[in-house]
Amino acid sequence: MALTKHEQRRRRHRRVRKKITGTAERPRLAVFRSNKHIYVQAIDDVAARTVASASTTEASLRGGPTSTVDAAKQVGRLVGERLKEAGVTTAVFDRGGFRYHGRVAAVADGAREAGLEL
Repeated sequence: MALTKHEQRRRRHRRVRKKITGTAERPRLAVFRSNKHIYVQAIDDVAARTVASASTTEASLRGGPTSTVDAAKQVGRLVGERLKEAGVTTAVFDRGGFRYHGRVAAVADGAREAGLEL
C-alpha cells in the first residue's frame, strides 16, 4: 500500500523525534512548512511548553511574500531574538520530517544570525 506524501513526512518526523528532545536550557526548534507559510516553535519537551514561537502569519511579517527563503530567514531571526530575550542561547533543530534545504535551512540560518547556537 502506497503512502501519501503527508504520511511519509509524518513517519520521517517520528524517526527524527526518537533521537531529539528539548529541555529548558536547550529547547527543540520545531519547524513546520506549509505551501504558504512557515511556523517555528521552541519547545521544552520536559515541561511540555512552548518557550518562543514565530511564523509568517504574524502581522509584522505578513506585508510581503510569506513563502520565500527570505521570509523563512526573517522568521528564524525573530524566534532567535525571542529566545535570547528568554535567556536561551542554544537549541536543538527539529526539521519536522522536511529536507534540510531551502526554507527549512533558511530558518536555521536566521536563528544563527540572531546569535542562537544550533
